[in-house]
Amino acid sequence: MALETRDREAARVKGQITTEIVPFSRFYLAEDYHQKYWLRQKPEFMQEFDAIYPNSDDLIASTSAARVNGYVAGHGSLETLQDEVDHLGLSPEARQKLLEIVQKSSRKESTTPWLALD
Repeated sequence: MALETRDREAARVKGQITTEIVPFSRFYLAEDYHQKYWLRQKPEFMQEFDAIYPNSDDLIASTSAARVNGYVAGHGSLETLQDEVDHLGLSPEARQKLLEIVQKSSRKESTTPWLALD
């Protein structure tokens, strides 16, 4: 796919693309401060996840933290969140705050469909 994409882009720009494409050998995680980026912008949620996962590696591996990160970033529907919010490990206050964030995001999407994130 990478070679096909390179060749397609070269044809599109009518020039040579010299980016080297090599086989995947090792995956590197981004620095901790890049992990769960949108979640980290919400101290009220991070405080709770820091209490649950004092070790940063555990936070990075957390499915719940990943789900909340996605919702905070504007991905996911209110209906899906309502189905799973009680299983994310959040306090009642944080659950309510997350529901409000997603509900607000859903209203924005319904009035501006070209910004839909799902």
